[in-house]
Amino acid sequence: MLARETYDFKQAMTQQGAFFCYSGYVTEPILSGIGQALKRKLELEETDTKKVRNVFAIFVEQMQNIIRYSAEREPTGDNGDDSNLRYGVVLIGVDSGEFWVTCGNLVERRDVERLRSRLGELQTSDKDKLKALYKEKLRGETEATSKGAGIGFIEIARRSTKIIDFDFLDVDDEHAFFCLKSSI
Repeated sequence: MLARETYDFKQAMTQQGAFFCYSGYVTEPILSGIGQALKRKLELEETDTKKVRNVFAIFVEQMQNIIRYSAEREPTGDNGDDSNLRYGVVLIGVDSGEFWVTCGNLVERRDVERLRSRLGELQTSDKDKLKALYKEKLRGETEATSKGAGIGFIEIARRSTKIIDFDFLDVDDEHAFFCLKSSI
């Protein structure tokens, strides 16, 4: 049973083009280790340097979103700093020569509409509008809910070759599972 379930999972990931899958608590050292493996895989594939930079940058932005914002954390509760372990999922793959990075994590349901609105705006923005939004965010004040410069999603959208895709799944009264996919 164990071997069959694990093998079936591996086959399902392979059929989707995934060459990397991680589900667990994410820390900066884990991000760094996965990043090294990702860079090596892209080198072995003899991937174009610009594409390597874009895949890596999107991967880092998405993993940092998990580290900073995942609602699934240990210890439970928020002590106001980044010492909690945050749980998330990352998948990286290739389909018809195009790389994709998908990350998912729990978010507070009260944040879903704000995220949906922000990401929806990015989906409808062309490259020039994304560039303008990026510059505006850099010059503006950081949002109260942001633990960074507030440009992560914009950066992901700017580096993507297709429109970013996202979705939410309600999991209980307080949480939703948030998933973001970017193609490069």
